[in-house]
Amino acid sequence: MSGSDVPVVGTGGTALITGASTGIGEALAREFAARGHDVVLVARSERKLERLAEDLETRGITATPVAMDLDRAAAAEDLYEEVTERGLDIDVLVNNVGVGTYGPFAESDLDAERTQLRLNVMLPVELTRLFIDEFDDGGAVINMGSVAGFQPGPNLAGYYASKAYINSFSEALAEEFRGTPVDVTVVCPGPVDTAFQERAGMADSTVGSVTSNTPDAVASATYEGAAAAEAVVIPRRSMRLIDRLVRMTPRWLVRRVAALVNRDR
Repeated sequence: MSGSDVPVVGTGGTALITGASTGIGEALAREFAARGHDVVLVARSERKLERLAEDLETRGITATPVAMDLDRAAAAEDLYEEVTERGLDIDVLVNNVGVGTYGPFAESDLDAERTQLRLNVMLPVELTRLFIDEFDDGGAVINMGSVAGFQPGPNLAGYYASKAYINSFSEALAEEFRGTPVDVTVVCPGPVDTAFQERAGMADSTVGSVTSNTPDAVASATYEGAAAAEAVVIPRRSMRLIDRLVRMTPRWLVRRVAALVNRDR
């Protein structure tokens, strides 16, 4: 366990969720709302957020949409200021938004690589640092990592590396805050049935053709794991088994297998 003996998740409060308009983010918003949390929904699409907020408020909670492009150097500070100016007290920060670039790194688009680093690494680090100061009386940070972060990923080199950063960063924070009112949880799913693969341009890859979990299942596992103050949550038993196998397998073989899995069909 991380943090205190009384986890924040599960006791109500307001959860801020980035990338909340679709996929895992939307499922997380529905999960937190169903559990009685007010939610702050952050994404680019104002229309999608407003529709989702209206739907969630039928559950008797307050849902606040914040339409914002997070792919900017000042996005974290802008979001923090927006939330502060609205007088919203955040109890749970859910760093969910993320993107992936697919293909040989030497052929990659540099701007896309920068966006990947900005959204997958810089944004969650900055938001965590900004909001952690508000958690004097207790709070929780949930970061969306990946089982991909436990190994190198040829053809998804930057994405796997970004998730390795978040996995390690989150586990380190969980230990730093052990025994305090702050909980830190990293969620490490495998492939999930979302539009992520298509947006990353990997719909024709082997890994892009395999979906081992649903957004709803990941959201449920996330909530239950965070409510139990678990530092690391790996939804689905098969992914936990793969994680153990990767840790015991020679690194050269892990690289070769990952390259095969991530190649075009």
